[in-house]
Amino acid sequence: MGAVFLEPGQLDRLSSWLRPHHFHRPVHAATYAAMLKLRAHGHPATETRAGEPVPLTWVTDAVAEASTHTRGLTASYAHSLVSACPRPEHAVVYGRMVLEGAIHRSVAQHATRLHQAARADAIRGGAEETIHHAEVLSEVLADLARRWGTEPRAESPPASVTPPSAAYPQPVEEHLLADEELLLGGLSARPQQLRAVVGWLRPDDFADAAHQQIYQSLGALHHRGEPIDQMTVLWETQRRGALADRTLDVERVRRICDPSAFAGAAEHLGEQVVQASLVRTAAASARQVRALADDESLAPGRLINYALHALGPLDEVRRRWRIATDAEPGLSRTASHPPAPPSAARIDAARSRSRSHRPVAAQPAVSTTAPRPSAQDRPHRRSLA
Repeated sequence: MGAVFLEPGQLDRLSSWLRPHHFHRPVHAATYAAMLKLRAHGHPATETRAGEPVPLTWVTDAVAEASTHTRGLTASYAHSLVSACPRPEHAVVYGRMVLEGAIHRSVAQHATRLHQAARADAIRGGAEETIHHAEVLSEVLADLARRWGTEPRAESPPASVTPPSAAYPQPVEEHLLADEELLLGGLSARPQQLRAVVGWLRPDDFADAAHQQIYQSLGALHHRGEPIDQMTVLWETQRRGALADRTLDVERVRRICDPSAFAGAAEHLGEQVVQASLVRTAAASARQVRALADDESLAPGRLINYALHALGPLDEVRRRWRIATDAEPGLSRTASHPPAPPSAARIDAARSRSRSHRPVAAQPAVSTTAPRPSAQDRPHRRSLA
């Protein structure tokens, strides 16, 4: 502010990218807006060159105009701003310092709003406010990158500045866990419903780690064309180590996959699971962006790119949620156009990848007796319990 008071011509180098709202204090924002207005109206002081005396009316007129929009601004305060400026020819650098602080504040404010919207949507059920504020934050980041003079692109931050994503685990509502169990029970009892959800429902969408393992097992069995029931799901979870690491136990798998239990429509329950995943992901991304914005050591370009990277998981979940709810133009829901069942070649390839290949001893070219079945071909009788 002091540099522009001393050399009004500096506005020619500032006005195109530095705006009044970039100033933190309202009195500074009002004063800068008054300067821009006087310049637009052709104030004589704006025609002075560097080193030439500046008319006193420049200060008095700017203070008078700014005083109509804020309180407490006096001529003495304007002179204190002038005395605080070491070199008026460095006004552009000072302006970038102002813009840098504005970028950090703006990113932090919009990240906070996104987090609040996600928390509210998690309580009332929904995702509209979360999606709205996520889109606003993305647009703000793009606009700030343009004003800073960089190209916005998602960039993974180094480990030294990566904010912990799971530092504050979010509580999960009981009704959501119940919906997840109903969905898994329905998919286990009626495996044909998997064709309606596998295109947009991912294991990470489940809030419970045990539910993630069961859905992964269901998906693996479906991909290989294996039969799906209570026993095969238990077998697959055991093969994946979920029983050994105690993520699951036998009784829980049997209870969730009990065919006699009530099972709702997979499509509707899947939508609820993806919607809850979207809200959780938005809250986590917002916390990461806010932590990045609070790091004053980050230059604006890096802050913007790191923030875009933090929003990447949210963009991916949001894309799948729009597919699930038919909200994305040009994309058809998997349930409306279910994929064809896996071909025999695909099933054989998937099964071969899941087998453990062991070398087999060479057999005689001609044998007069039927060979005994190898250990690999005999039924596996180990108890799953």
